[in-house]
Amino acid sequence: MSTEALTQTWYMTQRQLMSVLRQPAYVVFMLIQPAIWLFLFGNLFKKVVELGGFGTTTYLDYLVPGIVVMSALSSNMWAGMGTLEEIERGTLNRFLTTPVSRGALMNANVVQQGLTTAVQSALIILLGKLGGADYPGGAAGLVVLVVAASLLGTVFGALSNAVGMLVRERESIIGINTFLLLPLTFLSSAFMAPSQMPGWMRRISDFNPLDWAMVAGRSAMAENPDWGDVLTRGGALLALAVATVWLSTRTFRAYQRSV
Repeated sequence: MSTEALTQTWYMTQRQLMSVLRQPAYVVFMLIQPAIWLFLFGNLFKKVVELGGFGTTTYLDYLVPGIVVMSALSSNMWAGMGTLEEIERGTLNRFLTTPVSRGALMNANVVQQGLTTAVQSALIILLGKLGGADYPGGAAGLVVLVVAASLLGTVFGALSNAVGMLVRERESIIGINTFLLLPLTFLSSAFMAPSQMPGWMRRISDFNPLDWAMVAGRSAMAENPDWGDVLTRGGALLALAVATVWLSTRTFRAYQRSV
């Protein structure tokens, strides 16, 4: 990517970030909702570690990566709503008449989603620490978790943008997100150790990107990190992120030809 394209991408990313910061209710909700999940799930299921297979001494230690990844999923699935709003307001069409790089228009959204997810993930990790969670993997493990969550957010943010440009209906985006969120979450190791899950659920979770992010994060955060799991799951997430961004870009070009 040329220096000019990078500059344009950063400029458009700043615009996206300013739009987020001008919605204080969204920012507050982004912080409060994970805290509620940590409190509710952490207290409701705190005794399940006695079943074994969690690899931690407390359920909160196991839960924090699950909440980080679940939050990345739930927040990025709505990226298409912002794209749809820009289409409806004519903002996107006005940008198409300017010399700005088409790649910058799409990449800025991806970068903004990634940065927002990284900040949200770091705050959840801090909340977990304040609640008594232990991170034996140290800073390296926490960085891997944040990167994995950001990659997952990129995957579903790009898919949501593609859907927004294709269907151009809020109801469709809401329906798709509502349908996917809970099945993807519970068909993973977000709240339950794989050894305690039914066999068919474990097999499905092996193909669930949400679980890839959690396995990569938890493996890196362990006292004795399994870097093989980190590389395989992280590599799969990276490949999927590249594929979905490419798909989103192709969808954008199709939209551009239609206006």
